[in-house]
Amino acid sequence: MLKVGLTGGIGAGKSEVSRLLVACGAVLIDADRIAREVVAPGTPGLAAVVEAFGQDVLTADGSLDRPRLGSIVFADPDRLAVLNSIVHPLVGARSRELEQAAAEDAVVVHDVPLLAENGLAPLYDVVIVVDASPETQLDRLVRLRGMTEQDARARMAAQASREERREIADVVIDNDVPLEELRRRVKDVWADLVRRAHSQGGVVPSAPGIAGCFRRVEPLQ
Repeated sequence: MLKVGLTGGIGAGKSEVSRLLVACGAVLIDADRIAREVVAPGTPGLAAVVEAFGQDVLTADGSLDRPRLGSIVFADPDRLAVLNSIVHPLVGARSRELEQAAAEDAVVVHDVPLLAENGLAPLYDVVIVVDASPETQLDRLVRLRGMTEQDARARMAAQASREERREIADVVIDNDVPLEELRRRVKDVWADLVRRAHSQGGVVPSAPGIAGCFRRVEPLQ
């Protein structure tokens, strides 16, 4: 099994890269998705978040009001640390369960937004950083996600710097480019990951091969 850590600043395009790697044959473990699961209604995780931040972080139906919570923690490093101390151990435990369920010869990509911030690079055989300029990140967050510029800048500032992420990278995918160029770059990275997996003795039987990359990618909506 080749364990890959995939990270990048908010708005850098990490989710698109993970989608393309899955289309090439990677097994994806998405920390953001798991983070939502561990604070779903009725979970111990949500109960702990409410205990720490109060009933105001719940919507009328009892689910977590993520925008409300985000506006609280991303402007306050101490409160962000409290949230992370609740959520990160739960995400880590679930991620390990999913990894153990993957085939022994799989290329397993862990999509981890805060990989650099939490010093997780040593857990992976390869660390891939999706990189984009701060200007590109800000534009995507405001234009595509509908954030205010203030919220977008606060979330960017709460993460590791661009330089800190690049320092831990084995591979950097620059994503200040059109989608077709990003696909070409991801295809090259996949070829490198397959070579690394082969060097460990795996054959990655579930992968469609380099020529099969992106055949299963649905058009962007």
